[in-house]
Amino acid sequence: MQIIKVKNYQEMSNKAAEYIIQKVVQFPNCNLGLATGGTPIGTYQNLIEDHQKNGTSYRDVTTFNLDEYIGLAASNKNSYHYFMNDQLFKHIDINPERTFIPRGDAADIQKECLRYEECIERHGGIDLQLLGIGSNGHIGFNEPGASFESKTHVVNLTQSTINANSRFFANKDEVPTKAITMGIATIMKSKEILLLASGSKKSEALFNLLNLEVNEGFPASILQKHPSVTIIADEEALSRVKN
Repeated sequence: MQIIKVKNYQEMSNKAAEYIIQKVVQFPNCNLGLATGGTPIGTYQNLIEDHQKNGTSYRDVTTFNLDEYIGLAASNKNSYHYFMNDQLFKHIDINPERTFIPRGDAADIQKECLRYEECIERHGGIDLQLLGIGSNGHIGFNEPGASFESKTHVVNLTQSTINANSRFFANKDEVPTKAITMGIATIMKSKEILLLASGSKKSEALFNLLNLEVNEGFPASILQKHPSVTIIADEEALSRVKN
């Protein structure tokens, strides 16, 4: 596990974008696993800027997002479909047919989980998975207690996760309580993992990630067993980590 310490959120975003750009340049047809939320927004902004200035192409890249809220259509402004289009996809030359996100409004959610898992496998798996980390250690929407053997599945979001996501909604009551997420086993199949963490609110989670014994009560701890994890974190997020 490699840790890259940076000064602040901006530097974290710059470094993360450089890492992803290098992967895309080296492997133009790579499969990227993408994340949503506040953490990767700066990274996506840097990818857009690089694409516009330097012409880095995403024509042959395939993407798979970690998760989606259940009950929200792709056109809903609070869906992760909408987020990805708004924050990244519509600003670069990626083929929309190569961007995959679970369908939160699927008629049969269990079938949608199976379909999504099979889609990832059919495309050869994920080469580089971008992750954030929740304050309770969740990765994707795999909350504490999620099985390390889980594949794409339905989750009930914890109150802490609902509270954290409420800032993106006009009304707290509008925040969905369920989601489809890649399972931990699915994430762990990725060839490489790039985890981003910024700010003092992530310091305890990052400390636990690096120091707790691997256990399902803190889902991110499983990353200790992955052969290729890079963490880019700023000074505040690493404030509790020594050496």
